[in-house]
Amino acid sequence: MAHFTFEKSVEKISSFPRDHIPEIALVGRSNAGKSSLINALGNERIAKVSQTPGKTRLLNLFLNKKDHYRMVDMPGYGYAARSGDEVRSWQSLAEDFLLARVNLRGLLLIMDIRRDWSDDEEMLRKLADTRSLHFGIVLTKADKLTRGPVISKINQLKQEVNVETVLAVSNLKKSGLPEIEKLMWQWVQP
Repeated sequence: MAHFTFEKSVEKISSFPRDHIPEIALVGRSNAGKSSLINALGNERIAKVSQTPGKTRLLNLFLNKKDHYRMVDMPGYGYAARSGDEVRSWQSLAEDFLLARVNLRGLLLIMDIRRDWSDDEEMLRKLADTRSLHFGIVLTKADKLTRGPVISKINQLKQEVNVETVLAVSNLKKSGLPEIEKLMWQWVQP
């Protein structure tokens, strides 16, 4: 299991480390399970998990010192119980990062397996294409379904969305985590 450590939270692009460490962004709806996935990948509690969606308001950086790359936990989208100015501020930060960060190698879209593909997810897929970034989908909460529906959802997304990499994960059962680690490691190779 990979070992990640919390590095820092940033509220503006100028606060990012000035290094050349490759980065993978974890993007997804609020309450998709990004923080729980980060904790499972880190094999310890390094990200705050909240019962209230929309708690992540900054870009949170997690460093894998052994394999020399970082995960960037993005604020969730689709939940706006904050002021309009605050939501616009997050969106601006996220857009600046996704459109301009040269260290960024790929986007992992974290998605609750029970949700349908939406315009928001399609926009992120297109952004990855535009920037020639690696793109993959991680379906969380796979333990909520039996094996047959999990396989059906993976195949459905691969066909409908035309995405090659779709992985299912269960943080409770610790299934799918080695595949995600292997994928991220491949993406950050020169």
